[in-house]
Amino acid sequence: MTPEQALDATVAEAAPFIRSRQLSPVALAEASLARLETTGRSLNAVAALTRVRAMEEAHTAEQEIASGRYRGPLHGIPYGAKDLLATKGIPTGWGARPLKSQTFEEDATVIRRLRQAGAVLVAKLAMIELAGGLGYNTPAASSSGATSNPWDRSRWSCGSSSGSGSCTAAALVGFAIGSETWGSILCPSAFDGVSGLRPTYGLVPRTGAMALSWTMDKIGPMARSAEDCRLVLGAIAGNDPADPSSLVETGGREGGAAPPSSDARAYRVGVVRPAFGKIYDREVEAAFEEAVRAISGLGPTVSDAKLPDLPFDETAVLIITVEGAAAFEPLITSGRVRELVEPGAKWAGEAARSVSGVDYVRAMQARRLIQQAFEEIFDKYDLLISPTMPIVAAPLANKLEKAFAYNDPLGSGGNLAGLPALSLPCGFSKTGLPIGLQVVGRPLDESRVLTLGRLYQENTDWHRRRPPRPPAKPA
Repeated sequence: MTPEQALDATVAEAAPFIRSRQLSPVALAEASLARLETTGRSLNAVAALTRVRAMEEAHTAEQEIASGRYRGPLHGIPYGAKDLLATKGIPTGWGARPLKSQTFEEDATVIRRLRQAGAVLVAKLAMIELAGGLGYNTPAASSSGATSNPWDRSRWSCGSSSGSGSCTAAALVGFAIGSETWGSILCPSAFDGVSGLRPTYGLVPRTGAMALSWTMDKIGPMARSAEDCRLVLGAIAGNDPADPSSLVETGGREGGAAPPSSDARAYRVGVVRPAFGKIYDREVEAAFEEAVRAISGLGPTVSDAKLPDLPFDETAVLIITVEGAAAFEPLITSGRVRELVEPGAKWAGEAARSVSGVDYVRAMQARRLIQQAFEEIFDKYDLLISPTMPIVAAPLANKLEKAFAYNDPLGSGGNLAGLPALSLPCGFSKTGLPIGLQVVGRPLDESRVLTLGRLYQENTDWHRRRPPRPPAKPA
């Protein structure tokens, strides 16, 4: 397997070649950096290359493997991290112009754990400024500019983990790390045609990560298969005493990611068919229904499920607004918020202060009702499935209030309840844009979520398709 072939493959496929020394981590890192320098930058998907660190880590990996110290399936695999994860001595700008040169003295826990697993950090990846924490209405709301979708460069990768989605889809890295408060892993995974996992709240520690919403932020992997997501989750999950929200109990699963079971016949799968009205691409509907039939053929009991009528979106918006304003208070009070790209974000912090403490408490009370509602749903079903997004990738020129003018109860409710969710490619539009399917489980049931995802991908090939690569420039 050549380095170029390895980048196009999954981590699970490339790892045995690295372990057997048929594939050099140094050559693989060099190939990844070359793609990031050309394709990655042309997509506006790269915040910064970490070339010096990457080559140091790649040489270390090569030496360790040669001496028989193989650390596991991520050893020697190049990856990119969303630019809200601290990396020692390397700028971590949170996608925001006023913070572009910001540095930290320590790696985020997730970065440190990936280094311990032998993974090679090749880049910090582009993101929407402050992960959209003060709001945004255009794809260009980032110090890196608008991140293009590798399947169609006139379309958006989706935020806020836009660079992570584009770089994974374009096979510039073996995998990437993204984060989600509401949709920021699942949306780019769907738009870019990759597999992205939003873990249970608290399963992956957030020490060293930018805070947007302390009660909703989650960090997770974006990769080219559900199996790869499982491998990455196994390296980054688990308690961190430095993170007060980090879960101590993970159901006895190492890293929260038990080895998958091949038996899904006992699964009870609820199908949530969204009522998006006019904003629901019929090609998405057709691809989703085909995915439902395919999952039914794997053995689970599949039946319709319905979410209760609760203020899912309104509750999520209020909590994120208040917690985001608190998280970014230093930027707001210093006046540097005026340096942000998004016009509305320059004043959003002031507007958020008009939300009363009573409103916030009521939102938290509504949140508890939403959590209880999902507990009742999961008494009937083991997993829920639904389209990840009701549309294909939005044009870069579109205002987001127009492109995303629909309710998202499973997305907002799933994040409010801290539920794990996996987005998988399940088809393409006639114009070649990816379509995503999401699998949602109860808290700490990543194993079952990933098992269904793996079985689905064993019986389909949507995740194996790659966007067209730009022709190489003549020397």
